[in-house]
Amino acid sequence: MSHAPQVSVIIPCYNQGRYLDDAIASVLAQTYQNFEILVIDDGSTEPETIEILQNYQQPKTRIIRTENQGVATARNLGIAQAQGSYILPLDADDKIADSYLEKAVTLLESNEQLGIVYCEAEYFGDREGIWPLPEYKFPDILVDNMIFCSGLFRKSDWETVGGYNTNLIYGWEDQDFWLSLIELGREVYRIPEVLFFYRQKADSMSRSMTAEHYIYSYTQLFYNHPQLYSQNIQAIFAALVTLRVDIFAQLERARERIKQLEIHEQELQQDLQKTQLDYREADSKIAAMEKSKFWQMRRAWIKMQKLLGLLEKDPIYS
Repeated sequence: MSHAPQVSVIIPCYNQGRYLDDAIASVLAQTYQNFEILVIDDGSTEPETIEILQNYQQPKTRIIRTENQGVATARNLGIAQAQGSYILPLDADDKIADSYLEKAVTLLESNEQLGIVYCEAEYFGDREGIWPLPEYKFPDILVDNMIFCSGLFRKSDWETVGGYNTNLIYGWEDQDFWLSLIELGREVYRIPEVLFFYRQKADSMSRSMTAEHYIYSYTQLFYNHPQLYSQNIQAIFAALVTLRVDIFAQLERARERIKQLEIHEQELQQDLQKTQLDYREADSKIAAMEKSKFWQMRRAWIKMQKLLGLLEKDPIYS
């Protein structure tokens, strides 16, 4: 009789089939092997992805197909069918380091109050380097999310909060879900090591958000967690005031820098004008000198030396 896996890795996939092998390979390479992988084909329309997923075969991997309903619904569908006690959401174009599951599961097993385990992260793809996310801190997460979507949590907690909210239509469903777990009183821990790799692409959703999208998303977070936001309203306003002060300070520094550059430009213009004047004066002196009797005699002397083979080049112009 086979035992149920301890971890379920949930991978929604909408038209990202070309990246899927990399994501799954990073899971299959884990030092902790008691897991399953559920790929949710979220109604892909791209021919390449459809062909890849048609007869997709990888160890420990199942394909679940659904009509396109968005990443939150796709995750919920996958988690509902997951057998694992612990859940790791993973986007189809991202990757994890080979010890991520082992270290996260060990932490979750050792502390029943721990509800979210994540790690430090690094960019790859169109941009590379450390993703400079601040470490988790409450209530800072109410204003700015610092936990990416690929943190491990308990399936029982997902059931308690009712899963991912589907009303965050421009993204941020992960931040909303973390707030739901925090409302349960769950603790958060960040592994101080890069174990997650976030692919950078020009067409990522976070880069396409407008001011209206941000306003909608913040408003929806408040509607989804009114008590959490109301109880921490002073800290939220303090963060906004600090942001306002920082923006004004940056503007002042920018204005001062512009003023310094303008002064420097004026000095350069003055130096250029002086150099041009000095050049014209020198050119006039040279022209006058070349017309003098001495210079004409010098030319004749140089010419005679060349004819006699005593001189190859003019010693001044050589």
